[in-house]
Amino acid sequence: MEIRTARPDELVLLQDVENASGEVFRTIGMPEIADDDPLPLDVLTHLQGLGRVWVVADPEPVAWIAVDEVDGCAHVEQVSVHPDRARRGIGRSLLDHVDGWARERGFPAVTLTTFRDVPWNGPYYERLGFAQVVKLTPGLAEVVEREAAHGLDPTTRTCLRRAVDPA
Repeated sequence: MEIRTARPDELVLLQDVENASGEVFRTIGMPEIADDDPLPLDVLTHLQGLGRVWVVADPEPVAWIAVDEVDGCAHVEQVSVHPDRARRGIGRSLLDHVDGWARERGFPAVTLTTFRDVPWNGPYYERLGFAQVVKLTPGLAEVVEREAAHGLDPTTRTCLRRAVDPA
């Protein structure tokens, strides 16, 4: 499995992968999440222009991750794996790729926000070494506020952090 930087012509395809990956939320009674719009194309374009969007393609993208910087840490804006490719370690590989990228740039940690109790969200990331952020940094607090303004209930969400492996 090769992880590479996303090309500009693939960004719309990444939204398709995100939409497909969100469908599983219907099975747990969260259709509003399945129906939510994907990461906006202008945000994807900006992050891709900074070299912060990576894909796994076969030959078209089947999974991707986008990262920004929040409070001096690499912050995962979105990670999506097409359901046809789920449960094969692709998401883990993308997160490990971001860890290496963050290490090269001197970031101390990778952060993300996710649903606290959805099995393939909070519990999954905790199995990968992420831990709950108890005291939010200003940037993470702002992320949570933006999510709440978008309609995500902050009581169902969690901020997670994983120290970058210094290897």
